[in-house]
Formats: sequence, C-alpha cells, structure tokens
Amino acid sequence: MAYTTLAGRQQLLDALAEAVEELGFALVELGEAYEQLDEYAAERLEEGLFRSVQMAYGRAQRTHSAFAERSGLPRRTFSPPSPGAPSSGAKGFIDSAIQAAGRADSALGVLQDSMLPVEVGDVELRAGLAEVRELLGGLPSHARELLRTLGR
Repeated sequence: MAYTTLAGRQQLLDALAEAVEELGFALVELGEAYEQLDEYAAERLEEGLFRSVQMAYGRAQRTHSAFAERSGLPRRTFSPPSPGAPSSGAKGFIDSAIQAAGRADSALGVLQDSMLPVEVGDVELRAGLAEVRELLGGLPSHARELLRTLGR
C-alpha cells in the first residue's frame, strides 16, 4: 500500500498516541490501587510498577510531542482517563493496569515491526519507542510478585 511520508508520520503518531493513552490509564489504575494498599504493599507497588509506568508514560508523551514538532504535525494533549470501578479492589486495579501497559507495549512492538519508524520516522523516535518498551518489559513479573503476596 502506497502512502505519503506525511500520511505515514500521522499514522505513526496516531499509533503512538494510542499507546500513550493506554499508559495513562495504567497510571491511573495503579494510583487507585495504591490508595487501597497498606504502606508496605503500596511502597512495593510504587517501586515495582508505578515508577516504570510513570517513566514510560512521560517518555512516550515526549517522544510523541517531539516527533510531531519535528514533522510539522499538530501536537496532542493527553489527559488522564477516569479510573475503573472501585469495587474491583487493589488486585483488580493492578490487573487492569498491567493489561493496559501490555496493550501499549504490544502496540509499540507492532509499530516497530512495521518498519514505519524507519521509513518515515527518525533516530530519536526509534530510541524513544525502544526506551518505552524497555521500561515496560519487567512489569508483568513485578505485578505477579506483588499480587502473589497481597493480603499475606
């Protein structure tokens, strides 16, 4: 399928924006879980999950904004979404956050595999995508470890 460089850049930005939105949701969900945990578990959540998602969210936003600016495309403002239902409890919030972060990571992986970042992107964009994915890499194992010990 033929496309223009401008259309390719916009497609890339749109895909990155979807990942940013997923990370924003994950961040909100982790914040809600934090509020429901005891001090020890909340500290572990912050160290093992929240910081990585927060850093990935910030890096993804900066990558999106910088690439949009370099490409002459409109920058997008991201607003945090509303959290899920409080009845899901800390475990539900953590599960939901990890699923959202997984969707973001998967979307970025598909984007990287598409070669679109190479064809219409640049070195800074590719580095940003790689850094976000690296930050998300250990989340599932950290979440499993935290969830395994909740309530003990």
